[in-house]
Amino acid sequence: MKNYTITVNGTAYQVTVEEGFAGAAAPAPAAAPAPAAAPAPAAAPAAGGVTITSPMPGKILGIKAAAGTAVKRGQVILLLEAMKMENEIVAPQDGTVASVNVAVGDMVEPGAVLATLN
Repeated sequence: MKNYTITVNGTAYQVTVEEGFAGAAAPAPAAAPAPAAAPAPAAAPAAGGVTITSPMPGKILGIKAAAGTAVKRGQVILLLEAMKMENEIVAPQDGTVASVNVAVGDMVEPGAVLATLN
């Protein structure tokens, strides 16, 4: 882990970056407190201890792991299109997909719960 101080618009933030993960690159979590997120999609998340949220606004292009699928850390769960780019949403840890709370074609906002893992 490395610690950095990032200054944005005159406000300093402490950021910790994890090193050594050789899997697919996952979007970095926001260093600063984000503005209030838009409400989650209408489907309530099923019981799952780990939530996977949208890092940015976009459109769901594909679902690569359905509920009940065992996944490894770094495995692609969803494809999210944002700014004309396909972004892989990956599993943050090993587990089983408890629920997928979006469908292909859904528009999502930052912070929306996309899936949960057990």
